[in-house]
Amino acid sequence: MKRILFLVSLFCLFSIERDLFSQEGLLIDDFEGPITKETVDYGGGKGSSVEVFVEEDIKSSGNRSLKVIYEAVLGGYMWIARGYDLDVKGAGDWLILPEEINWKDFKGISFYVYGEDSKNRVVFDIKDSENEMHRFIFKDDFSGWKKITCDFEDFFVRADWQPENAERNFIIDFPIKSFQFEPLPEGKGTLYLDCVELIRK
Repeated sequence: MKRILFLVSLFCLFSIERDLFSQEGLLIDDFEGPITKETVDYGGGKGSSVEVFVEEDIKSSGNRSLKVIYEAVLGGYMWIARGYDLDVKGAGDWLILPEEINWKDFKGISFYVYGEDSKNRVVFDIKDSENEMHRFIFKDDFSGWKKITCDFEDFFVRADWQPENAERNFIIDFPIKSFQFEPLPEGKGTLYLDCVELIRK
């Protein structure tokens, strides 16, 4: 009986390793867990609005994706964030803790987006260990699933806003603590997000 339990445990461990680690990258978030106000830090202001949902019919892999319905107006703002040191503590639901990652092995971050060719611009921000926000922008100019790849060297420091406790040194200080998406004004539509992964060097 003990031997059987050992083999089952070994198989489960191997399965987790296989799912997280690949030759190309390291999966940090696949949105397979609960998607609620307690697990995703999101909101909007000054006229912009956003809602997030579980989507089980449209996904790049696994059983589900994150569905985002948004309307971005001039002067408004929004965010959809996952990670650590956020207002929503349950949003810290990565598959691996930031401090357990050997960041020197990675050159960037990627994710899958199901676009609707809206021509809207979407921000992807990362928050570093000193709370400084770094930004990457892509355009929803495609239909269906697309892998968006963001090399760390292509991020720039967010100029319109930074947290009050940010150390503004204009470099990415690892480990990264969180990531967030923000469709930019003006525009409205639906995005589906899946499989946030670090890219190996």
